[in-house]
Amino acid sequence: MKYNPELHHRKTIRLKGYDYSQNGVYFITACIQGREELFGEIENKKMYLNDAGKMIDAQWNILSNRFGNIRLDAYIIMPDHFHGIIEIVNATKNVGAPLVGALDMEDIINNNQNVANVPNSNSTIGDIIGAFKSITTHEYINGVKNYDWRLFNIKLWQRNYYEQIVRDENALNKIREYIINNPYNWERDELFLMENEF
Repeated sequence: MKYNPELHHRKTIRLKGYDYSQNGVYFITACIQGREELFGEIENKKMYLNDAGKMIDAQWNILSNRFGNIRLDAYIIMPDHFHGIIEIVNATKNVGAPLVGALDMEDIINNNQNVANVPNSNSTIGDIIGAFKSITTHEYINGVKNYDWRLFNIKLWQRNYYEQIVRDENALNKIREYIINNPYNWERDELFLMENEF
């Protein structure tokens, strides 16, 4: 079918006019295409990563090596989606609360010689999540080819992602708690995410 802007126009979920490269804290959710459970399983309200989930974990933890303007905070890999908190730092504009207790990724970064340090103070949340999804898709395809990981249908990740600007320390703490408790709340997670603002 030929492209028709009336039929194929995608409604953006980004905040109109907002500069997603400015300093601030962002809560991110990315879902697997079709919500297939490819990254592990929940048993007794605890998440157990399979090899694909461990790859997602490793790629998330070296993301700050690829983007020198971010710090990573709490995150969780679930069977069919991912939640994480990113702080953009060193930009000329600020928004929200400063991130307290950001994870120190220096040891992880220094132990990975294959990833170039590319500090970029102009990277947006879209750039960062786009790179994360692209790299993990490439690595997942390698896992399918070399280690018999489960096939995915056309794309590993859904086309878009959810993001929320974290406005203050109280909201940040609620999101951290939500992330930590995500495996415990696995059965009602989707409804909770869609119905709650932090």
